[in-house]
Amino acid sequence: MIVKIKHIILAALVAASFFPKMASAQSPKPSPARPAQAPKPADIDKNGVLILIRSTLLALDQANKTGNYTVLRDLSAPGFQTNTAARLGEIFASQRKDNLDLSGVAVLEPQLSMLPQIESTGMMHMAGFFPSVPTQIRFELLYAPVQGQWKLFGLSVSLGSSAPVAPSDAPAPSAAAQPKGGTGLRPSGQKP
Repeated sequence: MIVKIKHIILAALVAASFFPKMASAQSPKPSPARPAQAPKPADIDKNGVLILIRSTLLALDQANKTGNYTVLRDLSAPGFQTNTAARLGEIFASQRKDNLDLSGVAVLEPQLSMLPQIESTGMMHMAGFFPSVPTQIRFELLYAPVQGQWKLFGLSVSLGSSAPVAPSDAPAPSAAAQPKGGTGLRPSGQKP
């Protein structure tokens, strides 16, 4: 189990029922005439994925460092742009206060826990983490197709421990549960 140091849910415009880990303001819904389809793998190469992940998280990092969310907002999908720069500043206030530094994403290789997939809404969804020490940066991203480009529609970022966590201490077996008559091992050369 990974111990979460803090969980920060960031700007998104996806309904909580669609992607419960992301905040919501507006919900893309499949048309009633067309039933929801299972997600399918996205047709995007590794370099395209890296560009999307890094550019999104670096834009967030720069917005947090400057307190100016205009560029992050303007680079995003129209649905995301319903958030004003001031509203984004409110959403990310705790990250600014904590001086969260995401700049390591520029050089670290992300590990994807959910490969890019196209949801029934036509949006591309992916999730993963950057394996940094002592804290990992976990992310979940949602992109909308806009004029032939993938534009940010929603994101979630959290920090978690990268150290393995030992299981909790199990109670010692009772005397009744322990075998009787020694260890069950015989010195070499002895027959049963």
